[in-house]
Amino acid sequence: MLTGKRKKILLLTLLGGLLLLALWQGLAAAQGRVLYWGSRGNDVIKVQSKLNQWGYYRGPIDGYYGSKTFRAVKQFQAKNGLVADGVVGPRTWAALGFPPPGSASRPGVSRGITDRDVVTLLARVIEGEAADESFLGKVAVGAVILNRVQSPAFPNSLAGVIYQPLAFESIANGQAYRPLSEESLRAAQQALSGFDPTGGALYFWNPAKRVSSWIWSRPIVTQIGRHVFAR
Repeated sequence: MLTGKRKKILLLTLLGGLLLLALWQGLAAAQGRVLYWGSRGNDVIKVQSKLNQWGYYRGPIDGYYGSKTFRAVKQFQAKNGLVADGVVGPRTWAALGFPPPGSASRPGVSRGITDRDVVTLLARVIEGEAADESFLGKVAVGAVILNRVQSPAFPNSLAGVIYQPLAFESIANGQAYRPLSEESLRAAQQALSGFDPTGGALYFWNPAKRVSSWIWSRPIVTQIGRHVFAR
């Protein structure tokens, strides 16, 4: 039989656990729905559909987060520099090109943002794709990335565009993670402030390198340095 003192300790322990659970649930709700093995519903369908579109998921799009969805999420996370835990939290939602559930429907990236993380993320791709280009060429690459964020044909977040599978060679080969130059950081800031020397281009490539023949079907806007820009 439990003594009065032990009953009090047990009750306090139980209340503390319930309080922590309520706090965790409140935090999860504030951040948007977190998906994991066993989750069900429309949010799971969104994830399954996107992963199926990008070749990570081959199971039924049924709204149930089972073993196939779990493995596909882990593979996507590992491929895109995320913690491969199989849990769809805010960062994985963003990389998939979705705002976290419950947030604004299409936040995108507004011109004029000066947040250090956003500038750094954009500058990394500029460095990886255009390290040897002029300052104008660097700004142009940044502008293309931001134009994609605003286009309904691409993911609607900066991370979603940058980490879209096979979108940028420098992400795949690691060149985007080398030390950043001051020029790339300034180019990112200029692009974020609204400077677009490409006139709204959505694609760029170096014609001296092997590229898909499809890219040449896009309407060419201009050439800056070694890069051709097209819509």
